[in-house]
Amino acid sequence: MRTMTTPPGQAPAPARRDAEATKTAILKAARFLLARHAHADITLKAVAERAGVSPPLILKYFGNKEALFARVMSFDTDADDLLDAPLDGLGRHMVRHVLASQRERGADPLLRIAFAPLHGDHGDVLRANFRAQVTERLAARLTGPDAGLRAELAVAAVVGLGVMYGIARGPHVREADADAVADRYGPAVQAQLTPRGPGTS
Repeated sequence: MRTMTTPPGQAPAPARRDAEATKTAILKAARFLLARHAHADITLKAVAERAGVSPPLILKYFGNKEALFARVMSFDTDADDLLDAPLDGLGRHMVRHVLASQRERGADPLLRIAFAPLHGDHGDVLRANFRAQVTERLAARLTGPDAGLRAELAVAAVVGLGVMYGIARGPHVREADADAVADRYGPAVQAQLTPRGPGTS
């Protein structure tokens, strides 16, 4: 009797998908906790409980707490999503993205910067990553004078919105339609990205 076998190269696929899903859950849990607690106060046990896995599994995938949080303290993927729009509509997109992150994921990954320790290596890494991966990356897309300042002001505006929604829990912002907020707040962000001055059309 012939035994059915899985074609070569196909069997590992589900395991790889499961591994990626598990890694994503761990990173999401660590980001959630880092958006609410100081790095030093977060344990692997807390991350594991939030992710629904065991602490040894975190060690298997990331090696140790420091390696896990090195990944968590990167803003690259978050910046990809935040800045994923043409420049002329980016302000509204950034506002909409922050609201969607809060409502769909329960946290805005950018808010990790608000919890960066004032002193110590971890705070320095988080701030350096934020500058390089978010504000300086945005500034590189801008034209005209004071691009760095304008990028920082635009990002400050959306981080402030995230604070109002996720930390201060402003009831009016939380209850408002996301598109309505984007329509009101987006132009304030856009004014830094594409300022209209004398002689501009």
